[in-house]
Amino acid sequence: MWFKNLQIYRLPTNWDMSAERLEEQLAKKPFHPCGSQDMESRGWLSPLNNDVLVHAVGGQWLVSLGFEHRLLPSAVVKQEADERAEEMAEQQGYKLGRKQMKELREQVTQELLPRAFTRRRRMFAWIDPVNGWLVIDAASQSKAEDVLEHLRHTLDSFPLTLLRTELSPMSAMADWLAGGEAPAGFTIDQDCELRSIAEDKAAVRYVRHTLEGDEVKGHLEAGKLPTRLALTFDDRISFVLTEKLEIKRLDFLDVVRDQIDGEKEDAEALFNAEFALMTGELAHLLPAVVQALGGEIAAELVGRKAETVPAAPVPSSPASVPVTTDDPPF
Repeated sequence: MWFKNLQIYRLPTNWDMSAERLEEQLAKKPFHPCGSQDMESRGWLSPLNNDVLVHAVGGQWLVSLGFEHRLLPSAVVKQEADERAEEMAEQQGYKLGRKQMKELREQVTQELLPRAFTRRRRMFAWIDPVNGWLVIDAASQSKAEDVLEHLRHTLDSFPLTLLRTELSPMSAMADWLAGGEAPAGFTIDQDCELRSIAEDKAAVRYVRHTLEGDEVKGHLEAGKLPTRLALTFDDRISFVLTEKLEIKRLDFLDVVRDQIDGEKEDAEALFNAEFALMTGELAHLLPAVVQALGGEIAAELVGRKAETVPAAPVPSSPASVPVTTDDPPF
């Protein structure tokens, strides 16, 4: 049980919720496989594949949202519908109109759905009710929104807010690179991506490349800003911080993983040990990241600050990206 990516959100530390109440509310929307005419199904699953939907260890909660999708490509439906349309055109002497083709595609979809293969996946969310963290193991905010949306539809009360910091990650990472020094407790690793905010959207990506010296500073002076930067915290956790305050490529180093007894034969005991260790490490990492970004903005001040301080421009993806090494992008 090790998260790979972190989408970070805030819950009030006085949130009126217990593990037992959360269990009761999640049980209202459990996961069920797709019906014969369903393209997708989603619902809450037990993290340990037992009857418990809220897995609690040491005051930390883990929940899991399950998804099932039917694999019915639109190209398959179109091909079948086109073939039937040709046969019907030969029989009746004229081609089908637009409305008839739409109805035919809908008919083909209904016929093929029960025979389509299904694919299942799940996403995990960690809830720290003491310190007010909700963290989803998702590669993007859009994927994490699937979990958040289902929580909103499931819970009676869900007072969630975005994590906001005084400094934007982009400006903070630029300061660290320009000064050649990371904030206390962190070290700068050898992966970085810089993008221009100008119209040309030029970008450069470093992979396993030293970030010291005048080369990176020259890019900063030319108007490129960091959108990704690899860091290590306390010699225990390595990760990539993004301009959206996402944590990606999260890796707990051997000094952390070696604390777990590798001889545990009980799968549940191993799962619990990994979850407890992971949440304990993240409980130190997240406040340190917030502190490195100038501290957290209180929820009631976010709207007021947004009115007075313009948001930092986020460069869009460039058409082409020069890479400094032959390694694949991270």
